[in-house]
Amino acid sequence: MPNLRRRGLIPVLLAAALLLAACASPRPAPPPPVVFVHGNGDSAALWLTTIWRFESNGWPRSRLHAIDLPLPTARSDDAVPQAGRSSTDDHARYLAASVDRVLARTGARQLVLVGNSRGGYAMRHYIQNLGGAAKVSHAVLGGVPNHGVWANPSFQPGSEFNGAGAFLRGLNAPKGPNGDEVTPGPRWLTLRSDHNDKYAQPDGVWIGARGTPTNVSYDGPALKGALNEVLPGRDHREVSFHPEAFARTFAFITGAPPRMSGIRPEERPTLDGVVSGIGAGGSNNEPLPGATVEVFAVNPDSGERRGATATYRRTVGSDGRWGPFSADSTQAYEFVISAPGYATSHVYRSPFARTSEYVHFRAERLIEADKTAASVVVLTRPRGYFGLPRDRISFDGQPPPGVSTGVAGVSSSRLRLTDSGRAVVGQFQSGVISERIVGRAWPAAENRLVVLELHD
Repeated sequence: MPNLRRRGLIPVLLAAALLLAACASPRPAPPPPVVFVHGNGDSAALWLTTIWRFESNGWPRSRLHAIDLPLPTARSDDAVPQAGRSSTDDHARYLAASVDRVLARTGARQLVLVGNSRGGYAMRHYIQNLGGAAKVSHAVLGGVPNHGVWANPSFQPGSEFNGAGAFLRGLNAPKGPNGDEVTPGPRWLTLRSDHNDKYAQPDGVWIGARGTPTNVSYDGPALKGALNEVLPGRDHREVSFHPEAFARTFAFITGAPPRMSGIRPEERPTLDGVVSGIGAGGSNNEPLPGATVEVFAVNPDSGERRGATATYRRTVGSDGRWGPFSADSTQAYEFVISAPGYATSHVYRSPFARTSEYVHFRAERLIEADKTAASVVVLTRPRGYFGLPRDRISFDGQPPPGVSTGVAGVSSSRLRLTDSGRAVVGQFQSGVISERIVGRAWPAAENRLVVLELHD
């Protein structure tokens, strides 16, 4: 009988051993941290939907980080200090410090850098000159004018955007046995348009020099030694922020396409961000203490508030943060931003699908031409430009003012109305992307500005 008992124990012990062995097997490594780097004059807010797409494909939110360069606009001459603006060294050093913080927080040895436009300059500078090659596994450059927006030694020779200037000549100098333009170590991907990028044009129309050759071609963003991919018809921002750009980026990093390029909604997203303003060098990302943010739930068909009192209200402190606000992913909102010396901005947004700490606002001022209007309403598309006839756009029932046909190069349209107190509708469609926002025309005489901001 004892022998039978022992023999009966054998399968049990074997099953237990197998279970312990399974528990002891190593867990899959987490995906690498990703740091997103915005472009000239922009902010981390532009990466909002890209981060949502990574999250929707299983990337942990804690491993997705977008930086906010405090002074995001480039100097006119990189070597000459300019109030409220940053140099290439300022930009790269800020990125280097951000990378070190993310690596320390996550415990990772390397991370991925993804940049748009000027952000790619900081990435290349950091990797080539500030020790970043050992800390970066993959670098994705979307719409980066790697050979300049122009290449002319006699036109703004000190600008970082001049392909004939010292900065870009240094970055593009041949490296390694094949004469590559990219720094060895990381894997490199460039994403560019075929001919619809305003900053990769042979004619100087977008730099105020129509009819003058830029000496830059449509393939100016491509780099020898990188994987160079084209997104036909996409504009300067879409090559970073469009779902197609996300899909290419995800596949490059992981070796497999994403399960989805859409966004999986959360029921109760939490929203937060920074309120910034306007400094000596133009719009910036520095906190604007004392600004107040109010949030109102609105009817998406009329823009009218659902209730007389704000759902949420906060006066921001020294860090500039206005949240956290617990939102409803099925509810459209009006955000009211007010600060001394600025107009009161009424920003209408579609429902937020997921949590984000990058819901940033910049306080604005009415310009002189606005002050005779009954109401001023702006339709803006931060993650892409308006392109005609590529896109279908209606702004208060008419074509959007200031948007011309041809190369997509304008991200906002401004209406100066002769009346106020009514609904204003902005509609945008481009391929599978479609969005409709309704706001109210608040009176400009009360120093108020209305913004209809598209997610897409």
